Amino acid sequence: MLTAENVQTEYKSLKLIQGSKPDLSGLAETCVCLANAQGGLIYIGVEDKSRLPEPSQRISQEEINSVIARLQSLISGVGLSDYEVVTHNNGGQFLVFKVLPSSRIIAVTSKGKVFVRVANQCRPVAGEDLTRLAAEKGAFQWEVVTPSRRTTADDLPTDAVPRFGQQIRASDRVKESVKRKTDRELLEHYNLIDNGLLTNLGVFWLGSPAQRSRLSYPITVEYLVYDEFDARIRKEHWHDSALNPFELLTDIEQKAIELQYAHELPDGLFRRKIPFYNRAVLRELLVNAMAHKSYVISGDISIKVYPDHFELTNPGSLPLGVTSDNILHKKSRRNPHLITLFHDLGLMEGEGSGYDMIYELLARDSKALPVIETDFDSVTVKLYPQIIDQDVLFLMDFLVEHYALSQREVMALGVIARHQKLLSPQLARILQLTEEERLRSYIGRLVAEKIILTRGAKKGTTYLINPALYRAARINKRPTLKTLEPHVLEALIVQDLTAYPQSRIGEIHGRMPDVLIEDIKKAIYQMNKSGSVFGEGADKTRAYSVAKKM
Repeated sequence: MLTAENVQTEYKSLKLIQGSKPDLSGLAETCVCLANAQGGLIYIGVEDKSRLPEPSQRISQEEINSVIARLQSLISGVGLSDYEVVTHNNGGQFLVFKVLPSSRIIAVTSKGKVFVRVANQCRPVAGEDLTRLAAEKGAFQWEVVTPSRRTTADDLPTDAVPRFGQQIRASDRVKESVKRKTDRELLEHYNLIDNGLLTNLGVFWLGSPAQRSRLSYPITVEYLVYDEFDARIRKEHWHDSALNPFELLTDIEQKAIELQYAHELPDGLFRRKIPFYNRAVLRELLVNAMAHKSYVISGDISIKVYPDHFELTNPGSLPLGVTSDNILHKKSRRNPHLITLFHDLGLMEGEGSGYDMIYELLARDSKALPVIETDFDSVTVKLYPQIIDQDVLFLMDFLVEHYALSQREVMALGVIARHQKLLSPQLARILQLTEEERLRSYIGRLVAEKIILTRGAKKGTTYLINPALYRAARINKRPTLKTLEPHVLEALIVQDLTAYPQSRIGEIHGRMPDVLIEDIKKAIYQMNKSGSVFGEGADKTRAYSVAKKM
């Protein structure tokens, strides 16, 4: 079975090019979208679900020649190469060919349409995104381009290549087949050299300070600390290209002492330390900043520490198709080979899983989720050190210790516990899920095992933590009106309206501020429907009173 479809791999059915109605225009769009990203391979005759060709499937050379000729007439600015008919172990044949990245121009279809690869989907590009794509062109290919001043492995510091080989072979994330490669083969495997010359990535990772400084835009970092009056009280900077990314990351972590502060909480007879900023979260953000930075525009990676929050800004907007509202579920890589290096050396999570880990750890520590701000040429991530609810912190510790929870379940539990209760659409929005049905993979088992309780149905379903878990965790959870049973809330509203008849919903909420206004509205509408209360006036000024019993 072939590898799963990804950002550089696309599977197409043979029906696309055979039969009475071949869809070569769709194939042309796929070629354009790959060319406008990092290029890739297209397999024709392989079904996406099975990743296998039909055993009886055959492809003739005449068909290949015809398809390629017609396809090339439907695209512009796209290079196609390495056409090959492959016979699978099951006897079936399929066609595979390479789409080369368009490094200088924007690839288009013959109809003038532009597409780009985002995760494993082709996305149309128009308007402002077209400008962004043009600006990204150099960034897509920066890693594998050979610098104008040519450098060979022999020009590197004497210990650079052997040390790199040792680091790769010591990693538990690298396959044994890769570890068996020679040092030279490792350089080629990780795209650090091309035809004997170092690529930009090779100079960036292995070069001397002088060699790194000659890159167009070498990585630079500034670290700034401010007091409560926004006056800068400390500054560190890394502008001399003295360190490679691995060394730079370590040095930043050692010198950023303000990010190592911690809360001290009572825990029985002892004191427990909870870091202001989880070390794993900080590292993931720092590595993400380096890995997703645009190395074809000028600008520092900026770290700013304030008394009440932390900001990290890096040059380059979010990749096309990725926004602050879908960053948990969209995968797009600006520097894929650099990301592979970071991952294989254990410095970052796998592709697309970094923000999942960040959300999980912040949920466990009862911290606010990251705030992501982006514009045309930068991305800023903000973190906050405050523990929102200590009871939630201790509850999450208890749940993680006593239940085998997945990362998604921890995220959902932390969010629900922090809000005390959430409607299904609200939870889906926080977890960046476009379809509420996808919530099942986050909360299905939690509901089945009664870790989470539900009220209502469909979009009116409300989720809350089972109160019995607070007792099991020996947490003296203070009562809250947010989690009242509906019949109890209705009784409170009757008491309130008896004392204050002719009250609007806002006025009722003002006397019961701990109850969510959505719950008050829902209860009032239900009571009005059942006849226990009645309303008078227009919608916005409607006032309610208790109905007199006949």
